[in-house]
Amino acid sequence: MQIVGDGQIGDATLVSNDNIETSETPNSVGDETDAKLVSTTEEKDYYFENSRLDRDKMYSQMLESYQKMYDGTNASGEQKAMAANEIAKINATKNAIMISENLIKTKGLSDVVIFVNDTQISVVLDATELTPEQIAQVQNIVSREMNANIENIHISCK
Repeated sequence: MQIVGDGQIGDATLVSNDNIETSETPNSVGDETDAKLVSTTEEKDYYFENSRLDRDKMYSQMLESYQKMYDGTNASGEQKAMAANEIAKINATKNAIMISENLIKTKGLSDVVIFVNDTQISVVLDATELTPEQIAQVQNIVSREMNANIENIHISCK
């Protein structure tokens, strides 16, 4: 049984910097560029924070649904066992994501958000580009912590 709510599993929010506001009367030549850099930085922070919040909300809703099924008086033993199994899998996934994100940050990358959709894992990093060594480190961490095949790990920069 797969519960999908509001099309949120694996969804990502596209963030654009097309509507960045800058000062109408810059005090110096660098003011307008500085405003764009601050706005882009705030936009990235917003993306990573909100993506994590949306992901965690989705997992909470799924857990709540399975918990209701488990606690239901009309649920059969088989349904309760399936609900308990799904709750354990969701909690294990949430834990693996948290550990992976924290370990990736220790490698010098400022922010990361991980999305899991069945066997596919998307890793979005706050970086303009990655070295082959960084890519290998991220793949190693995610593969190990999430028990995933490297070919199912998709890395992108934000």
